[in-house]
Amino acid sequence: MSAPGTLPGVVIVRTGTANLASVVAGLARAGAAARLTEDPAEVASAPRLVLPGVGALGAAMERLDALGLSGPLADRVRAGRPTLAVCLGLQLLAERSDESPGVPALGVVPGNATRFSGPVRVPQLGWNRVVPGPGCRLLEEGFAYFANSYRLEAPPPGWSAALADHGGPFVAAMERGPVLACQFHPELSGAWGLSLLRRWLAVADEAAGGAW
Repeated sequence: MSAPGTLPGVVIVRTGTANLASVVAGLARAGAAARLTEDPAEVASAPRLVLPGVGALGAAMERLDALGLSGPLADRVRAGRPTLAVCLGLQLLAERSDESPGVPALGVVPGNATRFSGPVRVPQLGWNRVVPGPGCRLLEEGFAYFANSYRLEAPPPGWSAALADHGGPFVAAMERGPVLACQFHPELSGAWGLSLLRRWLAVADEAAGGAW
């Protein structure tokens, strides 16, 4: 655990496609001190890492590839190092997205992010119920704030997942050990989201052994 009187430190990837101010503020409310990085070595070694994302998958992957961050990000998630992926960050863990045909994503989990279909609003903007499935340790039932046009339709093998419904069920979030990926924005999801951030920080702090 972190030493008494100190805040757990979190490194946030500067993806160029995220509202970093809201992520930093959300982590501060949860009791964490955050700093931004574009350094591949720090992405690989950070005891706790957040991968935020807003916008198109293609633009985000172009920046991650240009900065040399794609490999370190994929490696740390595969290794189960404490990582929180937010919104587009979840889709970046998949193999690809219909949003950016021909652009490989990080490929940590099998699957393709597809666009919402049917008589529903696209993008989905607003609150939706999150219902955790078997094995979820971090995710609890509640309402979260979403802003997305694409989603993973089914949980990948080896992950515990929570679902939401928008024209059909989709992956609202998924977890495996200290790795948590949320399609919603926990930093914008009120007291429920704040509680989730605190639970992730506690699990990440334990896994990180209290290191900065």
